[in-house]
Amino acid sequence: MSNPAATANEVAVIKTNYGELTLAFWPDVAPKTVENFKKLATEGFYNGTAFHRIIKGFMIQGGCPNTKKGARGMPGTGDPGYKLKAEFNNKPHVRGVISMARAQDPNSAGCQFFICHGDARFLDRQYTAFGQLTAGDDVLERIANIPCSGPERSTPSDRVEIECITLVAAQA
Repeated sequence: MSNPAATANEVAVIKTNYGELTLAFWPDVAPKTVENFKKLATEGFYNGTAFHRIIKGFMIQGGCPNTKKGARGMPGTGDPGYKLKAEFNNKPHVRGVISMARAQDPNSAGCQFFICHGDARFLDRQYTAFGQLTAGDDVLERIANIPCSGPERSTPSDRVEIECITLVAAQA
């Protein structure tokens, strides 16, 4: 792995078929989570996955390997083969914040993440917030407004594919 100090000023550009989302990281409050996200992005783990759960006014969720075309398994249940220890912190879950999705066990996050579309402060200190949107709020809005169906009314009618996630130097 590269020197963490040298990569501290990196941002992630999530290229989707709806446009690009740029995220800045918070390694000061969630160092292992940031390192894991960067590792998976660099390995191409997220390429071809989709935002499979969308709840307007709440969040858009993606990063599940079961959302790749031809993958077996229910979307929302996949992981990278390991779990992360939670890094709960005081960063508020407000619009544009990226946080790790998890099951009931607090230490069950692995690869799935969500970006808050609205105020979700009820998740504070229960989910690992590890960064925030710095560009692409219009893309977040477009994705959040896709019609959804299903029991939770969160299954998008249109596939929102994560084509790739690239790490680039943050603009000064």
